[in-house]
Amino acid sequence: MTVIDDRSSLGDDSEFRMSEASARDYFELLKPRVMSLVVFTAFAGLIVAPGHINPIIGIIAVLCIAVGAGASGALNMWYDADIDAVMTRTAKRPIPAGRIAPNEALAFGLVLSCFSVSILGLAVNWLAASILAFTIFFYAVVYTMWLKRSTPQNIVIGGAAGAFPPMIGWACVTDSVTIESTVLFLIIFLWTPAHFWALALFKMRDYRSVGVPMLPNVSGERTTKNQIVVYAVLTAFSAVAPTFLGFASTGYGVVAGLLSAVFVYWSVICWRMPDGDEKMVPAKKLFAYSIFYLFAIFSALMFDRLASFLVAHWGAGL
Repeated sequence: MTVIDDRSSLGDDSEFRMSEASARDYFELLKPRVMSLVVFTAFAGLIVAPGHINPIIGIIAVLCIAVGAGASGALNMWYDADIDAVMTRTAKRPIPAGRIAPNEALAFGLVLSCFSVSILGLAVNWLAASILAFTIFFYAVVYTMWLKRSTPQNIVIGGAAGAFPPMIGWACVTDSVTIESTVLFLIIFLWTPAHFWALALFKMRDYRSVGVPMLPNVSGERTTKNQIVVYAVLTAFSAVAPTFLGFASTGYGVVAGLLSAVFVYWSVICWRMPDGDEKMVPAKKLFAYSIFYLFAIFSALMFDRLASFLVAHWGAGL
């Protein structure tokens, strides 16, 4: 399988010219939609963690995690500019569209990476900063530069990068990595394949056109659908695990169970979709629900933590 890796297609002088990019272009370089998920799950980890953190320090922590996530996105766009220019989903991104020069994107990502890690370490703690640094490295180097173009398991292994934020949030409060924060990590890690392979099913032509070995293109639609169901079921088990481990209530367990049942349901509907279906409606619905599902699970965890806090303080006041 041929993988496109020719940055000369962006122009002979594209690495060295200066662009006239707007602030909006640089913001787009941060992958704001991905950043919003990172910030949300990191905030959830910070809220769910036992103990307390000064609100100002908490805000600084979340901002550093957001900037680190944006730095990862910028480095990803810099390296993937060649294939982004070919795929319809990404052709209008700032670098392939010519609004930002590749060298500017690289410098922007590196500066933001150093800034976010340094400030998080100095203002919060160095364990959280170390995990953030590893997350940036894992996404930009391990996933983007290696796994994405070399194996159909790119999303499975690379999904770890998107799963670290709640662990970072937890570490900001506790200065530790525990079984509880590992479970928060696993929820996202196990959710990622079903979420992303649903997208890959209805974007197969894009990935085929650039030679990225996504599972549907390498192993076929049927194998991909089988794997989606497996990971949806595993995600469901991980989502209710906080209740069984004692750091979430039974009420949360019920909500998580219901949300997970719908997630598994849509994965089965996707599994039943005929191979070669051009409309891919079940895959698109699974993809859309998977985004809602993750936000809902972490929202339920935060609400559960807040409810427990209020009940405890209300009881103490009686």
